[in-house]
Amino acid sequence: MPPKGEAKRQRIIDTANALFYERGYGRTSLADIAQACGIPKGNFYFHFKTKDDILAAVVAGRVARLRDRLAAWEREIARPVDRLVRLSEMIVRDGADIVRHGCPTGSLATELGKEGNANLARPLFREMLDWSEAQFAALAGADAAPDLARRMLVRLQGASVLAHAFRDPAWLAEEQAAVAAWLRGL
Repeated sequence: MPPKGEAKRQRIIDTANALFYERGYGRTSLADIAQACGIPKGNFYFHFKTKDDILAAVVAGRVARLRDRLAAWEREIARPVDRLVRLSEMIVRDGADIVRHGCPTGSLATELGKEGNANLARPLFREMLDWSEAQFAALAGADAAPDLARRMLVRLQGASVLAHAFRDPAWLAEEQAAVAAWLRGL
C-alpha cells in the first residue's frame, strides 16, 4: 500500500482506537469513525471491510505498542522487580482516563465478552501476563511466576474497575502503592 494509503489506514485505526475506548465498541459506528477522521465512509471499505476488521487492527496496534513498551523496560530497567513496579505504575499514570473510561483493555474485554467475543481482547492480557511471568520467574522462580503474574493483574484490574465505578483515582494510587510494596517484599 502506498504511504498515503497507509497513513489514511493508520488514521482510521487511531481514531477507532480512541472512540472504542471513550465510547465503547458497540456504541461506535463506522459513520462515527469516518466523521471523526474526516474520511468518507465509502473510503473505509478500501482499508477495512467490516467494523470487526477495524477492531482487529486496533487490538493488534495496542498489542504492538504494549510489546514495544515492555521491551523498552527490559532495556532500560535492570531489575525485574523494578520492571513490575513500572507496569503497576501505568494505572496511576493513566489514572484520569481510567477514572473517566475504565481500563482500555479491561473495558474492551468486558464489552466484547457480553457479545461472546472476549477472546478478541485476550491478546492484550496475554502479553501482560507472559511478560509479567518472565519477570516473576527471575524474581521468585518459575513455579510461582504464573500465580504471581495473575495475582498482580487481578489487583490492577480490580483497582481500575473500582476507580472507574467510584470516579475516584485514589483507588488507583492506593492499590499501586500496595502492589509496589508487595513486589518489593517478594
